[in-house]
Amino acid sequence: MRQFFRGVMRYAHTKRDVKENKKSTAILFQILSVLLSLLCVLLYTNMQYLWQHIRTIISTYNGSEPLASFLKKYFRQYPILGSRDRRMLSTIVYSWYRCAGGLSTTPAIDKATTGYLENAAKSCLAWCHVSGKEYDRLFTNIPELPTVFSLDTASLFKHSIVLSAGINSTEWLQSMLVQPQLFIRIRKEKDKILSLLSARQIPFEAINDTCIALPNGSPIDTFLPPDSYVVQDASSQQTGEFFAAAADEFWLDCCAGAGGKSLLLCDRNPSVRLTVTDKRATIISNLKNRFRQYGLKLPESHICDAASESQLDTIHKDRLFDNIICDVPCSGSGTWARTPEQLHFFNPVAVERFHTLQKSIAQNVAKHLKPGGRLIYITCSVFRQENEAVTAEIANNSRLKVMQQQIINGTSIHADSMFVAVLQ
Repeated sequence: MRQFFRGVMRYAHTKRDVKENKKSTAILFQILSVLLSLLCVLLYTNMQYLWQHIRTIISTYNGSEPLASFLKKYFRQYPILGSRDRRMLSTIVYSWYRCAGGLSTTPAIDKATTGYLENAAKSCLAWCHVSGKEYDRLFTNIPELPTVFSLDTASLFKHSIVLSAGINSTEWLQSMLVQPQLFIRIRKEKDKILSLLSARQIPFEAINDTCIALPNGSPIDTFLPPDSYVVQDASSQQTGEFFAAAADEFWLDCCAGAGGKSLLLCDRNPSVRLTVTDKRATIISNLKNRFRQYGLKLPESHICDAASESQLDTIHKDRLFDNIICDVPCSGSGTWARTPEQLHFFNPVAVERFHTLQKSIAQNVAKHLKPGGRLIYITCSVFRQENEAVTAEIANNSRLKVMQQQIINGTSIHADSMFVAVLQ
């Protein structure tokens, strides 16, 4: 279309045509005018089409699955949506769930008012520091409302749940408005990695000798050597400071998940004798593939629900470990800046459920510690009930004592926040 317009313009401005055939030139300009008008209509229609999708997504998504998964399925139903359309829709929807809980209007207006969603979404993008010409076009011709939208970040989380020591409520809620950065842990070839990033003009920041922060969405998988780095949040990397592993020790990662902590442990201490368990077979399979990718010795692995004392006893019998990593399931409240839909749809009942589960897992696996062994309790929650309250109960109901515990607060560097405790 663009090339056609340029061709028309070149033809219309040719001196020979202007002099010899002014009538043809006038006709061409009329055609061009009609085509430009048609293009404007098409652009407006496309913007309206995108708003229909935004309304549908917000009205049908209920938080029962990750928003990323929901959007992936949704976009699959509409292959006509191009990559730019999908990106715009995703950005607007994520911004909506970051801010919607704290939205208010002065004077108050009904949310069903024509133009409410469009004006509210525009405000959400501004609060989340999102801008660009494509968004400007999206908000062309939306009806202006006789009200002012404002955001009260304190209203984003209306529940009276106590936060762990080391987390400031205002800073935590303010962090929800910004997409966290992408962090990698450098395993080897640091100079090569930094050189490749610089060559592609991808900005980065060194958090420490092995942790690099990058803009979220950086396509590093297309050019960095795959075995030279691990994608791992900065706070998750920092949990390794609490491992203090010695050569040839026996370690258990009882809720191994994707294996981030296990990989960190083995990269730092290749001689440890590691066993990993998780109740999901696919997760264990993926973990082993990651160990193969990085050229690490495969750990002993078992499918086991650590919340089941009988399953643990069946697998480990009388076996004892020097150290156990207990990275338990949790609310994930320390990671909600990545998944703001969890903040928006949060049900406080879940905290008590997680507390009970966490206590059960920790107390079950603690029985498989050697005398003098250490339990490293980890969550990605900022709620005291999932953190200090759990470690206190473990200490009250076992021989273990809390040696140290703290929040790893990632808000200042746009990272996750985590809790780690060492009991011995």
